[in-house]
Amino acid sequence: MKIYTKGGDKGFTSLVTGERVCKSDARVCAYGDIDELISCLGLLRCESPENDELLRNVQQDLMLCSAWVATASDVDSMIPFGEERISFLEGEIDRISASIPPMTSFILPAGPLAAARFQMARTVCRRAERAVISLNDDRENICKSVRYLNRLSDLLFVLGRETVIKSGVEEDFWRP
Repeated sequence: MKIYTKGGDKGFTSLVTGERVCKSDARVCAYGDIDELISCLGLLRCESPENDELLRNVQQDLMLCSAWVATASDVDSMIPFGEERISFLEGEIDRISASIPPMTSFILPAGPLAAARFQMARTVCRRAERAVISLNDDRENICKSVRYLNRLSDLLFVLGRETVIKSGVEEDFWRP
């Protein structure tokens, strides 16, 4: 099977349901932002091997989020997005937060490189969250996807802080 189909040469693509939409459609942009986030996490898996399993699990979850965003209507054969995935992120946030000092100010993203990439991934995650919210899609699996993205940005933030702290580098606090 060839990787190219030529089906998108005129600026259209297919959703999961087969519906053809413009590649600039808000739904396509939203799942594109999630795809970018998945790739950011791929970089982090290379730079933060101690978090490889966690990040791979998140990538798996994001693929499911993306699949739901790529549908304009429910598809019975699709796996539902489980509430337990959101709870898992909350548990990881609580675990990491308990092991790092409380914040005293806003943080300026900086080194080490993996820490800066965690913060960059956090901003991509926030963009993806905004894009999914802009769909005004109140289906249960989309709402859970939004909640997941919201928690994920928090997880990426604390992973970035943890990376800085474990490296022995002092956090760079914003001091107006």
